[in-house]
Amino acid sequence: MVTPTAQRAIDQGLAVLAARQHEDGSIGSGSYRGNVAVVSLAGMAWMAGGSTPGRGRYGREIALALDYVLANAQESGYLNHAAFAHHGPMYGHGFATLFAAECYGMSPRPAIREKLAKAVKLLVACQSEQGGWRYYPQRMDPDISVTVCQMMALRAARNAGIFVPAGTIDRAVDYVKKSQNPDGGFMYMLSQGGESAFPRSAAAVVGLYCGGIYEGPEVAKGTAYLMQFLPTPGVVRRETYYFYGQYYATLALWQAGGPNWDRWYPAARDDLLARQRSDGTWIDPIAPEFATAMACLVLQMPNNYLPIFQR
Repeated sequence: MVTPTAQRAIDQGLAVLAARQHEDGSIGSGSYRGNVAVVSLAGMAWMAGGSTPGRGRYGREIALALDYVLANAQESGYLNHAAFAHHGPMYGHGFATLFAAECYGMSPRPAIREKLAKAVKLLVACQSEQGGWRYYPQRMDPDISVTVCQMMALRAARNAGIFVPAGTIDRAVDYVKKSQNPDGGFMYMLSQGGESAFPRSAAAVVGLYCGGIYEGPEVAKGTAYLMQFLPTPGVVRRETYYFYGQYYATLALWQAGGPNWDRWYPAARDDLLARQRSDGTWIDPIAPEFATAMACLVLQMPNNYLPIFQR
């Protein structure tokens, strides 16, 4: 399903990310240069192409990105660069923990395990009573988006051999389930209620998979809701969180497999290819490096290289 045209787009995108990496492992320029989420997503985009830390075409870049993330691990386990944290630094912690877990599974260095285990302990400690997480490493009123980011990190860490209490996962799954609306989509915050939206609903379905829920009414209704947003040629949806939504939706449909996946991936692929700029980047209000990494992750999902993506 990764056509020659798609592969050329991927090659361009990965090369651009490499060209924009600095010697300290950070990515890009401006206010998101040192954001650990963007660095981690770029690292995973290179890994999704078959490289691993220190090995393969982008082995050096992955190793640099990993070193950068580990260098920003605080004693508490918090993975964060305060100067580049921006809105919702727990997103950074979640993506950085996920990236570190994926690297540890391929390069089991003691330093990675130590900091990864601390990052997981922090997540366990700051889970709210409702079962989710919010923008900061504190027991706050949670939202579905930040919660799923942490659920992916915990699943990856557990897959890599790091202890994650079963109760932590069970409470998170319960929170996601309670956040589902009758239309199959998901609300932003359980405490506030509210309408469904595509990006967060895509994330929520992935959260269910990460929690070990592979079938059942919540997954079936959530998947049916997502299929209403199948990318259509000539129709440009002005989604505020376009790359976020495509990342989670494509992962959700990849995990589901079957006819829905067979319809979704070609449509998402072609929509992304139409959005790529001539310099090889994709553009998003957050940062072009963020958009480019996300696009490359989506396009490379059928490669099945990243453990967190494997069915």
